[in-house]
Amino acid sequence: MSKLQGFEFWRQTLKEARFVVAPMVDQSELAWRLLSRRHGAQLCYTPMFHAQVFVRDSNYRRENLYNEVCEEDRPLITQFCANDPEVFVQAALLAQDYCDAIDLNLGCPQMIAKRGHYGVFLQDEWELLEKMVRLANEKLSVPITCKIRVFKDIEKTVHYAQMLEKAGCQLLTVHGRTKDQKGAMTGIASWEHIKAVRKAVGIPVFANGNIQHLSDVERCIQETGVQGVMSAEGNLHNPALFEGRSPPVWEMAEEYLEVVKQHPPCTLSFVRAHLFKLWHHTLQIHQDLREDLAKVKTLEGLADVSKQLRLRCQEEIARGKGVEEKGSGLPLPHWICQPYVRPAPKDAVANGNGQASEVKKTVCQKRALEDSDRTADTLSKNKQKKRSRNPNKNFCPEQKPKYIKCDQCGNPKGNKCVFNLCRGCCKKKAYKEVADCPSHGLRFKTKADKRKAEEGEEEERKEGPEMGPEKSRVSPQSPPDPSPGPQEQLLL
Repeated sequence: MSKLQGFEFWRQTLKEARFVVAPMVDQSELAWRLLSRRHGAQLCYTPMFHAQVFVRDSNYRRENLYNEVCEEDRPLITQFCANDPEVFVQAALLAQDYCDAIDLNLGCPQMIAKRGHYGVFLQDEWELLEKMVRLANEKLSVPITCKIRVFKDIEKTVHYAQMLEKAGCQLLTVHGRTKDQKGAMTGIASWEHIKAVRKAVGIPVFANGNIQHLSDVERCIQETGVQGVMSAEGNLHNPALFEGRSPPVWEMAEEYLEVVKQHPPCTLSFVRAHLFKLWHHTLQIHQDLREDLAKVKTLEGLADVSKQLRLRCQEEIARGKGVEEKGSGLPLPHWICQPYVRPAPKDAVANGNGQASEVKKTVCQKRALEDSDRTADTLSKNKQKKRSRNPNKNFCPEQKPKYIKCDQCGNPKGNKCVFNLCRGCCKKKAYKEVADCPSHGLRFKTKADKRKAEEGEEEERKEGPEMGPEKSRVSPQSPPDPSPGPQEQLLL
């Protein structure tokens, strides 16, 4: 059977999915995907996997994909970050039997993506991207899809999308924000860019950005003409978003914890992060339990803190207290699942169709990390905790050591590596050349020499019993015995 493409793939394999859960690092794991599917999600992505690590590490493959095979968890798209066509295809070939499509991440804007040279930081290397998508389209038995961010210029964004379509991309997800729109500068996603891309390509398009309620989903589809809408943060704060419901937080938290128990193992940090998102607004009030949630070390401990939060909320409900009494300004009581809304940069257009203009410096003043006095109140809470553990910790970007890239893959190299490589590349080279690298703790030459020495000693031990008697009979170093033997005595 030939590989389905474009709209046939969307209709038959993805079953015309309109409600999509985004790929989220350490957050779109199996348990969360199953919870989201039970509340309206029609398609889910795995977290982003690193293609190079996926190829070389069998444990990474097993822990992140192979152990998570579940009939209920389909259709499913596996996402990779990569910057090498061959490595990307190798990783995709190892994953294709466990999913319905392979997605290339061209949208991650984080610093780790910049250092590793992947995600949105590849968006100007069209020749490389064309080769990666074309090779994957030729080699894989499942379709190749892409997730991108937009350029400021709509026309350039359209040409970018058309290039990926021509290379073999069968479905395109467009996040309507630029590379620089992140953190405090996130702002409003441009649906105009998404609409222009949708009109210019002949493959299905998913929209991503500005999705906080089901009404946003419907409005986005109407205004842009896309086939589906993807949600990330909206889904994390309310996994029932696609149902159009805003249930009590404890309902979602308890159901999620039950799914985690039914589908082990699930990394504890993932579970903790989900509970922090779900209980975000309540934890601003009950900060003592926020500390408890951060400290507990077991799944049962996390469940117990969630239960305490539920009891406190129910006590407030019984007393008739509402969110207005807390002065939080939330549209719903804090114990109801609802989105966390970042303050938008000034001059951003509120309807979701405009691009934020010049953002004033006041938006970013919550973290003045470059102040020369480096006093504690200029640091974020996270950095203040690090400073309390290590008073000599340096947070000044200008004084931080620059990463030297590995000669082969571009990742940070080991400072004292004998090959000037990162650990992964160094291990391959040291193994191939039977060499040592003390910096990375690799002892291939030492182990080989030790093995040879042991083999030599074993051979000597085997030869020893056979040669012993001959040596005792004809030993040139033994002096002749002058005393006469028994026969000589008889003759005398």
